[in-house]
Amino acid sequence: MESCQEKRTVERALVSVVDDDESVRESLPDLLKEFGFEARAFSSAQEFLASDCVNLTRCLILDIAMPGMTGFDLQRELQRRSQKIPIIFITAQADVALRARAFQGGAAGFLLKPFSDTALLASVEAALRTT
Repeated sequence: MESCQEKRTVERALVSVVDDDESVRESLPDLLKEFGFEARAFSSAQEFLASDCVNLTRCLILDIAMPGMTGFDLQRELQRRSQKIPIIFITAQADVALRARAFQGGAAGFLLKPFSDTALLASVEAALRTT
């Protein structure tokens, strides 16, 4: 896996994507790079936490339903570590309770899959303004 320290440019905000769906991990970073962000993708919450990207990440796009550590588990772990990274949750589950739980936990955004490019960009830009 490439290191965030090695590949990151100074001027571009790093947006990390954590999703167990390979198609999301392949497509979202490309789209984020088109928008002018630096982007990294991780297949699990554990992989993200073990990386050198945690401290450099300025926005986290995070799937809720993942095997092992869920998106909500990662949100709690980051809070426990005093990591203040704005989180945009993404999910295919149109559940009002999930949305409410995400925002109660401090989420910066919540998008239902499939979402538009413009909705993603607006959410990332809004999340970056909170830091």
